[in-house]
Amino acid sequence: MKVVTFGELMLRLAPNGYYRFFQNDQMQATFGGGEANVAVSIANYGLDSTYVTKLPKHAIGQAAVDSLRYFGVDTSKIVRGGDRVGIYFLEKGASQRGSVCIYDRAHSAIAEAKPSDFDWDSIFEGADWFHFTGITPALGGNMVEICKEACKAAKAKGVKISCDLNYRGKLWTRDEARAAMTELCQYVDVCISNEEDAKDVFGIEAEGTDIYGGKLNHEGYKSVAKQLADKFGFEKVAITLRTSISANDNDWAGMLYDGTDYCFSKTYHLHIVDRVGGGDSFGGGLIYALLNGKSTQAAIEFAVAASALKHTVEGDYNRVSVSEVEKLAGGDGSGRVQR
Repeated sequence: MKVVTFGELMLRLAPNGYYRFFQNDQMQATFGGGEANVAVSIANYGLDSTYVTKLPKHAIGQAAVDSLRYFGVDTSKIVRGGDRVGIYFLEKGASQRGSVCIYDRAHSAIAEAKPSDFDWDSIFEGADWFHFTGITPALGGNMVEICKEACKAAKAKGVKISCDLNYRGKLWTRDEARAAMTELCQYVDVCISNEEDAKDVFGIEAEGTDIYGGKLNHEGYKSVAKQLADKFGFEKVAITLRTSISANDNDWAGMLYDGTDYCFSKTYHLHIVDRVGGGDSFGGGLIYALLNGKSTQAAIEFAVAASALKHTVEGDYNRVSVSEVEKLAGGDGSGRVQR
């Protein structure tokens, strides 16, 4: 089975540990980005994983490509050109101090890409699944048009499409997001959202929920999922449920609606090492589970367990295997040493 993902791969610069920006003179340099993170998860689970983006031909662009090759992701469809790799700066939060993310991605190679850069018919040859997020069309330029062309080509080849709404207020307004995502979601089969994205993008809100006060109402999320499915005809809607106790400690769960049943996962009490990429690891786990024919309940358990493990891993990429995820999903979350 082959999964194709499309988006921006960025250079991540972060102070060591929990240092604040420039508290000392060192920064850790790694790579990551929503759809690239999903591609790595898919490759780690043993499926064929192809990542599509545009990156400069220089050494930093090549290092970004090599970061994916390390995991076995197919990078042959990455277009080379443009002048710069997008950057984001991450300051990890602790206790009551939240994490801070600052983007420096304007005029990146992918943001200035043209529709003619991508041969979607060739890219989707033999593909079973296509995944993108709401971040990619938010990059400006031609990206809404390029995403639409990708979705049309995927549909023409019978490829399933998933989209994580992933609203980013630093990239576009709610009105811009609503216009673009309303157009793109007509092609989507599986929608992934959280308690904020559905409200920010489509004005659909879970009643009786306080994401800051730690109160989540399951009935409200059922309503959100059904409204999304009814509006766009999604086959499935997945919603991640995060209760933020502090920057380090969260409760984490998820729900998957298949048009008939609303399946909620078990809840994990997370002590977070690195939160970035948590939603992407959920998406990667969900795609793998659905492609492998897991039931609705088993699929949401796998996706949430995969994401719970990602919160223990430094960097954007989720470095876990199917067996590790299934062990946790099966109930072994003790964290005991394995000998």
